[in-house]
Amino acid sequence: MDYEIRKAVLADREAIDELIAESARGLSRADYSETQIEAALATVFGVDTDLILDGTYFVAETNSMLIGCGGWSMRKTLFGGDRFGHRDSSRLDPEAEAAKIRAFFVHSKFARRGIARKLLAVCEAEAKSAGFHALELMATLPGVKFYQACGYQLDKMVDYEIQGIKIEFVPMKKVLV
Repeated sequence: MDYEIRKAVLADREAIDELIAESARGLSRADYSETQIEAALATVFGVDTDLILDGTYFVAETNSMLIGCGGWSMRKTLFGGDRFGHRDSSRLDPEAEAAKIRAFFVHSKFARRGIARKLLAVCEAEAKSAGFHALELMATLPGVKFYQACGYQLDKMVDYEIQGIKIEFVPMKKVLV
């Protein structure tokens, strides 16, 4: 399958939001209830404009259709799109803090074809080039096996309460070599 990875631009925001919703609804049902998925889409999942403006968010595209997205961040916010209230856009110190891997989603019809792995490789290389020595992320339950296969170590599962609904996430880390 032919696809291109490129930096996201502001004009991609609506298509990215649609991709995130499709991915969450299509690939998360084995791990989250419909209520949990919809709560996450309403509050946590979504576009983080800072990543696009920083030039650290990427999309995978085929035939003018977005089929994957993901990025890395030099900012303190660990997860959550523009709608998420717990955000800290201050910059990280690459010598002392880990860059953040953020907002990875793949269209359900294109899952398990190496798209997320290719996006992750781009993000890891860019973070390393920016001077970071480690990466951290907050994985959704469907993403845990993927990140483990890519060398990330899990931490203890955490519960977040969103709109009165508990959703489990897993913090993960990787040292860049």
